[in-house]
Amino acid sequence: MRVIIVAEHASAKFGGEAFLPLHYFRLLRQRNLDVWLVVHERTRAELEQLFPDAHDRMHFVPDTWVHLLLFRLSRFLPRRIGEATTGLLMHLQTQSLQRRVVRQLVRQYDIDIVHEPISVSPKLPSLMYNVGAPVVMGPLNGGMNYPPAFRDRQSRVVDAFLTVGRWASNLANRLIPGRLRAKVVLVANDRTRKALPQGIQGKVIELVENGVDLTIWPSREKPSIPQASDPSVPRFVYVGRLIDWKGLDLLLAAFRPVADATGAILEIIGDGAIRENLEAQAHAFGLRDQVIFHGWLSQPACAERLQQADVFVLPSLLECGGAVVLEAMAIGLPVIATAWGGPMDYVTPECGILVEPDSPADFVQGLTEAMLQLAQSSELRSRMGQAARQRVEQQFDWERKVDRMIEIYQQTIALPQTSPRLVAAMSPNRA
Repeated sequence: MRVIIVAEHASAKFGGEAFLPLHYFRLLRQRNLDVWLVVHERTRAELEQLFPDAHDRMHFVPDTWVHLLLFRLSRFLPRRIGEATTGLLMHLQTQSLQRRVVRQLVRQYDIDIVHEPISVSPKLPSLMYNVGAPVVMGPLNGGMNYPPAFRDRQSRVVDAFLTVGRWASNLANRLIPGRLRAKVVLVANDRTRKALPQGIQGKVIELVENGVDLTIWPSREKPSIPQASDPSVPRFVYVGRLIDWKGLDLLLAAFRPVADATGAILEIIGDGAIRENLEAQAHAFGLRDQVIFHGWLSQPACAERLQQADVFVLPSLLECGGAVVLEAMAIGLPVIATAWGGPMDYVTPECGILVEPDSPADFVQGLTEAMLQLAQSSELRSRMGQAARQRVEQQFDWERKVDRMIEIYQQTIALPQTSPRLVAAMSPNRA
């Protein structure tokens, strides 16, 4: 089987969804499949260092003056508006260059499958159609809004823009029909299935978006480093970007009574635009010595910090996926997360506590109660942590996920070639 992985980026340093194409390329190569990677040159140095024997299998498209102009314009826009305007145009500019490369590779090497794992947004148009081989897209994951009680965190202008944008995405996907014409569209959950643009012609299959590399995230049952120096002090940890919708201001407010009652430590791993504000908030709460900001850390360094923690906390209000939740569970940590979006696909009552975002006050109180409950019971932490590790091993191991993806590739190749005109004439259910 010959496969092309095409994506905006493939990177461990970029984090987020950029991990996904990197894992597919790495693991498919380990399975001795013929696989090529087509990405933007921003990640060239990292990829050439990671795969020194695969330079002939990696193709990079360059920055253009269009990319640079759009990037400069994006700095003047709110984040979500920028993603839907200048971000979309940069994505399409990159894809227009990638499409030429993909079509050439398909002709030259008789490619069987073109797989576009990101962007995971179900609404984002794609130029990967008519490339000469069947296309698999996803798993996609999206269709998210803030919880109703937190809608005021997004300005009315942004809210109105996104509402119009989602409506207009159906037209955009008809003009740029990669999503509609894909042979197989993978979705992470039913929420994403409902958010797909109208007119999908291919087979829709549910498959979890994220996975865990268990070689990087080892269980604490066999720790690779010494445990925390004072095991009597409960240690909470957050990993992720420091941006508004992650809810870290609410976490600090919730942690304040926990620190007073137990002497607990909260470690915050990651960087972002609101770090300075969060540090000021921690100092104002008198938590200078009990909230530790580590900044960005590599995956192995994150794994070391999680090995020394007791509980993982993710108070995010707009989390479609949440790979960090699975990584913490793989270590063997119980998880406290928001009962909204991606974490609900991963965390069960056996391995963590999901806090309902009913109102800001109730949410903060719920986080406090969950942290106190776990801080005061090492037995409960241990039981939940073991269940978390077991759940990851059974359902979210990247090795198992790639096994399933290869099955999907094989099924896709075997699907009959149906013309778009015939599909349009078929009933929605049959299509």
